[in-house]
Amino acid sequence: MKSWLDQGLESRAITRDLDWGIPVPHKEGKGKVLYVWFDAPIGYISSTKEWAKKENKNWELYWKDKDTKLIHFIGKDNIVFHCVIFPAILKSHGEYILPENVPANEFLNLEGDKFSTSKNWAIWLDEFLIDFPGMQDSLRYTLTVNAPETKDNDFTWKDFQARNNNELVAIFGNFINRVFVLTHKYYDGLVPNIDKLNEIDEQTLEKIYEFPNLISESLDDFKFRQACNILIDLSRLGNKYLADEEPWKLYKSGNIERVKQIMYVSLQACGMLAILSEPFLPNSSNKISEILNLKKPKWSEITFDKPILESMKKINKPSLIFRKIEDDEIEEQIKKLNS
Repeated sequence: MKSWLDQGLESRAITRDLDWGIPVPHKEGKGKVLYVWFDAPIGYISSTKEWAKKENKNWELYWKDKDTKLIHFIGKDNIVFHCVIFPAILKSHGEYILPENVPANEFLNLEGDKFSTSKNWAIWLDEFLIDFPGMQDSLRYTLTVNAPETKDNDFTWKDFQARNNNELVAIFGNFINRVFVLTHKYYDGLVPNIDKLNEIDEQTLEKIYEFPNLISESLDDFKFRQACNILIDLSRLGNKYLADEEPWKLYKSGNIERVKQIMYVSLQACGMLAILSEPFLPNSSNKISEILNLKKPKWSEITFDKPILESMKKINKPSLIFRKIEDDEIEEQIKKLNS
């Protein structure tokens, strides 16, 4: 005899036009339907089966393999269904794994009000990509650092502008660009060859190599805001190191060996940023990696005794990773939203 879950999957396939539920798969259920959120989670399995068929994969590995970790990322209004009803269905069937964790976010509002597509109180992605071409990483970053993980949060266009200009451009992008420009100016784009590093350099490198674990720990705990802020802290560390050591002054005074040390350490930081920014800023990560001619390793392969960029490695001509957003661009978006 088929389980409720199996019958539900079959019923769903033949009643896709019913938004409010599916017929109760029981002899005494004639004329009755299951509430939509009793049925809806089963659709995750159905969609996995459809996807797996197209990709020639085994869908059961994703839902029945004991070595698979099932994580449900949801909004707080769906907590009951994902923590009680759906797991109860899976457990009742007996062959399915249960969710290991159900990270639930609060609500994200837009300019102080709830999102509403029917009222056009929304940000339409196709329009965003036209108005801000190539800037999807900036939106991704703003949504991540402003994610409503513990309380309702608000997306505003002015905050989007501030996050982009004050953090991605002024901190992250500024550090990357200065290092690349100086490397081409002093060494024709080659990572300088060094004999040794001083104590400040060693301490800075040690801090740089701590960041994969720091960010990984936050990601493992589903603290994405924290992880993203730690990434920016890495670029802050690089900026402070560069500002404190002032290689441009040392170069003019003829302290060439010290400049090599500083630029070597700074380039390692750039390489680390290229690797660690991938989950948050995938397009920017690829741009930086292309400039560095860097084949990004797995995070678990990063060790202190192995430089990210070897001496005498050639890096390409730099280009700006992020651009500043002007006031008139933001005013136009606010005007569009209120029209």
